[in-house]
Amino acid sequence: MNPNDFGKKLLVDQCQKIKLSDFVRKARTELREALILSSIQADGYSFLLKKSETGFGGKRYWFSCPLCHKRAGVLYKHPLSQRLGCRTCLNLDYKKRRFNGMIENI
Repeated sequence: MNPNDFGKKLLVDQCQKIKLSDFVRKARTELREALILSSIQADGYSFLLKKSETGFGGKRYWFSCPLCHKRAGVLYKHPLSQRLGCRTCLNLDYKKRRFNGMIENI
């Protein structure tokens, strides 16, 4: 007789599951919340994060633009002024939005 043998075998479905992924998910959530409440520093710049609710009850995290304080998925460092901001604040445009035939500075 085995010390872990309780007589009759039970099914897995009858037992409570304790999954590592649940603990990891909870730790990630707590870490994200801690990041949201703190200021992040990178390359000598300091910026905040914001969060928004998605349509299905989830959360999406964003950068807070240091210039306009709106949420942004990407922040850019301007090559001339070295300012950090969103595309709108730095007056940046995509190459695809330029007209065909425009002369490019090479």
